[in-house]
Formats: sequence, C-alpha cells, structure tokens
Amino acid sequence: MRILVVEDERKIAEFLKKGLKAEGYAVDTAADGEEGRFLAGTQDYDLIILDLRLPKMDGLTLCRTLRAEKYGGPILMLTARDTVKDKILGLDSGADDYLTKPFDFEELLARVRALLRKRGAAEPTRLQADDLVLDLLAHTVERGAKPIALTPKEFSLLEYLMRNAGAVVSRAMIAEHVWDIHFDSFTNVIDVSVNHLRSKVDRDFPKKLIHTVRGRGYVLKA
Repeated sequence: MRILVVEDERKIAEFLKKGLKAEGYAVDTAADGEEGRFLAGTQDYDLIILDLRLPKMDGLTLCRTLRAEKYGGPILMLTARDTVKDKILGLDSGADDYLTKPFDFEELLARVRALLRKRGAAEPTRLQADDLVLDLLAHTVERGAKPIALTPKEFSLLEYLMRNAGAVVSRAMIAEHVWDIHFDSFTNVIDVSVNHLRSKVDRDFPKKLIHTVRGRGYVLKA
C-alpha cells in the first residue's frame, strides 16, 4: 500500500512517514497543497493523509480538487481545528475521515487500516498461492502451516507479488508500489530484498514459488 502525506509541518510529516514506513507502507510526503496535487496526479496512491492548513493551496481546496480530478481513494484529513463546523466542511469537501491534532499515532493507524479495508471490502483478506497463505488482517504468513516471520517491507513485497501471482512484475513496478518516490532505482535493494524473501518462503520447501525472469523481473507462481 502506498500513502501520500501532505503536511507542511516538517516534524509531523517526518514522524508520520517514519511510523507508517515501520508498518510496511510506502510513503511519500508533500509540503504544500500544490505539490500534493502534483504527486496525487502523477503517482498511484492507495490513501492520502491531508492537513487542513497548507501553504499555496489549503487542504479543503486540495481535497475538492482531488475529487474533481477523479482521485477515488480514501482521504484522511488532519487539523488542529475541532469544531463541528470544521469537521462538516472537511467531510463535505470529499474527505472520508477527520482526525484532530494532537492525535495518538495508534489511532491514526487504526483509521488508516479502516479506510483501506473499506476501500478493499470486496477484496479477500487472505491471499494464497499453493500452500503459501498471507493474512492481511492478522499480518501473518504461513507456508504448509509453518509460520514465516517477515519484516514489514518483506510482507509488503510478498503481498504485491501474491496480488500479481502468475504475472511478471518488473523492478520498476515493485519500486513504485512497495518503496517510495525517493527510491534509488540504480541500487540492488530490490534484488537483495527478493532474495531475502525467497530464502524465507522457498528455502525449506521442495516447490519454489518465487522465480526470477531474466531481463524482466520476478513472478510468484505455483
């Protein structure tokens, strides 16, 4: 899952980015409304966290603009204002939820998960390929009923491969959906991460599921 945080207070933006990345999300940040609009229009985000008071384009205007430009993902609005009128304005502008500063990070995470579940309500909560099972709600992975411990980034990488099971995904596709906009595509981080994941998922099993397609990328298939 990829999230855009539009927040002009640098410390808050970095705090959110660090916390969300620790949970396995790919996170980009924008420091003003115009940059937020540009990124939302050129990148694919599963959710946007949007501050109400932003330079260049305020949060309400940006929210309305994003909806007018057909962004269909959930928007969580952050603000220091806590009046009913302000909440109504935020929701009427197109936001799906509203969180008042200061907030508890665990509550923000819960709201993010709820919004993403709502968006993907028709999608399965468990992904399976052969005897490999990934549970999106419990955040667990098993193969042949044997638990597999993954880092948050490995979990996100495996989720992306399983959602695209049978299809070859390029390194550029993995970078876009699992890492963030600042990812250096000239490093071998993706190859190293896939190898680490493969060692955990395939090493102790005769049937290998994660395959390299030379010159194209990777594919997960039974």
